[in-house]
Amino acid sequence: MVRLHAGARERLHSSEHLGWSGFEAELVGIAAGVHRVPAMLEHRVGVHVGPPVTAHCHCDGRNLSRVQSHGDADVIPAGLDGQWSDDADCTILRISFTDEFARRTLSQLGGRHAHADIAPRFQWRDPRFQHLAWALRAELEAAHASDALYAESLCIAMIVRLAEAETTLDAKAAKGVLTRGIAMRVIDHIHAHLDTRLTLTELAHVAGLSVPHFKVLFRETFDMPVHRYVVEKRIERAKMLLLQGRLPISRIALDCGFAHASHMAHWMKRTIGMTPGDIVRNSR
Repeated sequence: MVRLHAGARERLHSSEHLGWSGFEAELVGIAAGVHRVPAMLEHRVGVHVGPPVTAHCHCDGRNLSRVQSHGDADVIPAGLDGQWSDDADCTILRISFTDEFARRTLSQLGGRHAHADIAPRFQWRDPRFQHLAWALRAELEAAHASDALYAESLCIAMIVRLAEAETTLDAKAAKGVLTRGIAMRVIDHIHAHLDTRLTLTELAHVAGLSVPHFKVLFRETFDMPVHRYVVEKRIERAKMLLLQGRLPISRIALDCGFAHASHMAHWMKRTIGMTPGDIVRNSR
């Protein structure tokens, strides 16, 4: 990392151009020194990345001194400010959710979690949340990010974890699978809108379910998460159009919901082991 003056910050990666809605993330290099975090409308989580540093924190009326290790997280709810001081340069994965996105997710869980609050936590060490955070970090660093559905799914799971509502999802998972009628309605909608940016909120609405409940039942029904199913169907359609040979690759990519031709090529190679060029050549 380029040497910065005390407390300065350098954005290393950002979700700014990934088309995410209701949440965002960035990987930030922070120089040793004091930096103030103002109160914001979003809920924020800062996950420490890399070697440990000694950090001092004043937030929520508490003064804390600790050694921040790889994966340790500070959770700062909307409206809360604070001041941090680090004795060495560090890297932070910052994840933020709008209050509307968080409230919608929690309200759909129902029961006692419908009115749950995201509470401040400091040096929080939770293996499940870390797993989700590292998956989101990989999306920021990837040359070709996954479908936005994947990031949305990760962030919904994070909010559920922050609110300690995972037991609700476990109970709902035991209820089984999507009915045949609902499953067909969702699949028809996906196929009819493969050229658009599909969201979990949209698909859950088609199913008539909450987003958390829909995610669980979809996986139980199709033995894969929603985002993987959508990517596979985008690739299937692209392959069919490539074999027809009537449209340029760039047009096919857009018609199948990919950002551009190289994005489509990346996911084809990763999923079926072939590029669009391979498919065209093999058809001759």
